[in-house]
Amino acid sequence: MKQGRQEMLTKLIQNKKISTQDELISELRAAGYAVTQATVSRDIRQLQLVKRKSRSGKYYYALPDSSDDHTADRLQFMLTSAATAVDYAGNIVVIKTEGGMAQALCASLDSAELEEIIGTIAGDDTIFIAVKTQEQAVSLAARFREGKL
Repeated sequence: MKQGRQEMLTKLIQNKKISTQDELISELRAAGYAVTQATVSRDIRQLQLVKRKSRSGKYYYALPDSSDDHTADRLQFMLTSAATAVDYAGNIVVIKTEGGMAQALCASLDSAELEEIIGTIAGDDTIFIAVKTQEQAVSLAARFREGKL
């Protein structure tokens, strides 16, 4: 439940400029999640969401980008809590996740801007990560299995 809720929260802030916890609560409730302010506050802290300023001067919630200090910590947390299996085929690394967590983990991977990664695709419980060579895929898969970046 927590993982699904946090994935939904991640999707919401990626698709809408949400400024307040009250707006997050309303959006999550509309999506079928019975949440309280305390739950949303904990989710914001655990996902390490940040506030960004729009061109109009209004602040909104966003995922941290690679310039944020906690990006590596967030990715490591997501890997260890959401990933259930890691493998590779050729130059593609495949990460299996708990149901509904692939997109949140994939967003963390994208934010980390790891130099080996050319691109990512996420479904509900699977992430495909393209790298240039099979050697990079082997190395990256091993690091992810160990929960390291």
